[in-house]
Amino acid sequence: MTQICIIGGGPAGLMAAETLATAGLTVDLFDAMPTVGRKFLMAGKGGMNITHAEAREPFLARYGGRTPQLTPMIDAFDPAAIRHWMAGLGIESFIGSSGRIFPKEMKAAPLLRAWLQRLRRAGVRFHLRHRWLGWTEDDALRFATPTGEQTLRADATILALGGGSWARLGSDGRWVAPLTARGIAVAPLLPTNCGFDVEWSTHFRERFAGMPVKPLVLSFTPPAAPSLRRQGELVITHHGVEGGAIYALSAPLREALAQHGSATLLLDLAPGREPSALASALAKPRGKRSLAGHLRRCAGIEGVQAGLLRERLAPEVLADPLRLASAIKALPLPLKAPRPLDEAISSAGGVLFEELDAQLMVRSRPGLFCAGEMLDWEAPTGGYLLTAVLASGRAAGQGVLTWLARMGHLSPPPDAPLDRNPAPTNGAGPTDHGDRP
Repeated sequence: MTQICIIGGGPAGLMAAETLATAGLTVDLFDAMPTVGRKFLMAGKGGMNITHAEAREPFLARYGGRTPQLTPMIDAFDPAAIRHWMAGLGIESFIGSSGRIFPKEMKAAPLLRAWLQRLRRAGVRFHLRHRWLGWTEDDALRFATPTGEQTLRADATILALGGGSWARLGSDGRWVAPLTARGIAVAPLLPTNCGFDVEWSTHFRERFAGMPVKPLVLSFTPPAAPSLRRQGELVITHHGVEGGAIYALSAPLREALAQHGSATLLLDLAPGREPSALASALAKPRGKRSLAGHLRRCAGIEGVQAGLLRERLAPEVLADPLRLASAIKALPLPLKAPRPLDEAISSAGGVLFEELDAQLMVRSRPGLFCAGEMLDWEAPTGGYLLTAVLASGRAAGQGVLTWLARMGHLSPPPDAPLDRNPAPTNGAGPTDHGDRP
């Protein structure tokens, strides 16, 4: 019997398992945690944004320098296919006003529950609390288990171990060492979709930490590159800033800090207002009004926005209507460093695509495939992360089928897409039911 091993129970590993089980293969899935899909569930707590309805070209451009490698996988399992797959699990979806696509219930748990039930019916066997340790000298897989170390030989193995963020949920990057020890090149894991440190005064930090700044437009000009602008909001933290608008710029900000030691955001605290009109309004006599009252009445600036101006501007600038208006439209905010990797929503870096063939198989280790966030790519939040994770998991599963056929272990895989709604069976599920969300 052909032995297929998938290591990692996140969405990439689960999608690879579904692809292979649907083709009739017996699949064993191993995960170090007591349950699978933990990061998937956590990401869905605030609303499960699974993909995006953006047009194809701008959608694919979100993957930056790795767009060429990811395009074939996403074209084969695009947002429309993801919605169809969800519908096959009994999960309706809708497109929000921002173009983001959500399950109708806005939760990840019902989707994961239905998915796991279907995988069990298809015969996927789950082995939980099995941490992968690498290989023995004769290339058997090593696992630390509750009953001690065990080894296993597989005809094909898919690694879908996630990136390096949120270690408490299992995505801890421990896989880097065994891969590099076998000569597989891995780009360093770095934080992305992350917050950044700012040197706040004690007064500002204690008064405004946790408060959102909105409406807001952020701009950043990377060295020797066009200026970038993002509308949204940021949140003041004890350490600095975080939030959607910051996450969208995290990759160029991180690179600028790494290469040049500095990165300065410009904050437009009054989107839609011209500097000249602001200056005219601020030049009106204050009378007995305080600066705070004058900013509120003439510029609509108050609370944390006013606090930012006091934090960043010298008294003489605050007293000059023209200079103050310019600062309101482009307040400089120097960043010190990205927040630690374990705090990031996702990670950049991972197994280099140059180490893999078009089927995501490691060129130097036939039969070993990689998928998901452990590959060297990054993308902003908004459904782009999960889309590529799911698409690469499916691609790795298809890659295994192609390779096994080439090795003579089974018939060539059909060209038809994955059957996303297989008929229920009465097959026995795993004896360890700890993977229920």
